[in-house]
Amino acid sequence: MTESSKADSQANFKELINNIAGLIKTSQIHDPSNVAVAKTLSRFQTVANELMGSNGNLTLRLVGDFMFVNEERLRYSQDSTLNCDFMIQEMKKRDIGEITFLSPLSDRQVQLFVSAFIAASASPTPLETLSSSLAGSRISISRFKEPDEETPDSRKTARRSYFNAVSYTKGVMAKVKAGERINLRKAKRVVESLVDQVASEEHLLIGMTSIKNYDEYTYCHSVNVSILAIALGQRINLSRYTLEQLGIASLFHDIGKVEIPTEILNKPTSFNDQEWDIMRQHPLIGLKVILRLKKLDETTMKSAIVAFKHHKDYDGSGYPKTRTNLDHDLLSDIITIADRYDAMTASRVYARVPSSPDKALSMLLELAGTSVNPALIKVFVNMVGVYPQGSLVLMDTKELGLVFETHSDPDLLDRPRVVIVIDQNGRRIPLSKSFTVDLTEKDASGGFLRSIVRTIDPNMYGINLSEFLL
Repeated sequence: MTESSKADSQANFKELINNIAGLIKTSQIHDPSNVAVAKTLSRFQTVANELMGSNGNLTLRLVGDFMFVNEERLRYSQDSTLNCDFMIQEMKKRDIGEITFLSPLSDRQVQLFVSAFIAASASPTPLETLSSSLAGSRISISRFKEPDEETPDSRKTARRSYFNAVSYTKGVMAKVKAGERINLRKAKRVVESLVDQVASEEHLLIGMTSIKNYDEYTYCHSVNVSILAIALGQRINLSRYTLEQLGIASLFHDIGKVEIPTEILNKPTSFNDQEWDIMRQHPLIGLKVILRLKKLDETTMKSAIVAFKHHKDYDGSGYPKTRTNLDHDLLSDIITIADRYDAMTASRVYARVPSSPDKALSMLLELAGTSVNPALIKVFVNMVGVYPQGSLVLMDTKELGLVFETHSDPDLLDRPRVVIVIDQNGRRIPLSKSFTVDLTEKDASGGFLRSIVRTIDPNMYGINLSEFLL
């Protein structure tokens, strides 16, 4: 599909969502014979029938907090965000994960769906009520799949995408070090897989970045930065093409380290001034390495710019030093945030004690406007949450839990879903018996069942993040 046809599809999808949301809203306050209701219904019916695939159906599907139309994710834009959010919330209220319309779709079928959809909100079992009302119609629904209901296959796919990317990055660096030429065709395939996974299972891929591998830090770091950058780019509605460029640039951002002596990269103690001077050469080396690639195109050039600029601060400071301040570019600003967050939370050779994820976010927020883009860091914090995935938290119940997933609602960022790993009595819970709780759950009096007191260093308890997050 060309970029032009993709844009046309997105325009049609947005019109569909705007019409169905408008139809539900107006039908809640007006009679079906109302002119506004009839007009919106007719337009929705027309667009829906036009979008019916070759198999004669149209599907609206929720994957986490993203809406998919006919298997293609609806991208947020100024003219559709409110209606898209409305439909997502209304579907979740009714426990609906998927709505399928079969061709041909008549006025009567649409009216039946809208009236049943509205009426179901008052039922204690809305999904069952709506499903019963639609029995025998050309419209069907299915249950919303909560994140903890992912199939083993989805986790397996996420792991495969992650470790394939790590293996590829390791191979590329080995080739560069050996003086061999590389091309970006395989990189594109690797990144396409990451983009697909972030779109469908964002929290699984972001969770993978919490698992830091000390022995292969450079390779894992590059992949972690790629995932975090793609997720951030998705949050600000970058096109698929730009997300792929962003992912490739992320994988290559540290490629200049191939020419840094191993004894410096793996030094177990702090660097002296001379060693820091050598380390600070890797952005310039990375620029030169990428420019020596066989094919120079737009993606290659953007990767070269990112490799050179990822340690430049938002205010122009940082390194390498330049005679004049460089213009800002979005890809570099995104990757700078992802790079610094992952580096802060990793146990590296020359920084064995990592910052906790929440502390790293706090430090980055303090650097907003000086070291990092202030608008992007706010989106990044909303994406990873006040307590990012992989954080070990102590709760007021005296239980310890690993943050598994954050909520998209800005008011619930401090109330993630966590896997309980140590019980109230301090006993370690076996992996086979661990369970997930949602910190938004309340008791009969309206009080929260559990609340976070503070974060804890998982190394103090010998907790292996990979056991729970993979």
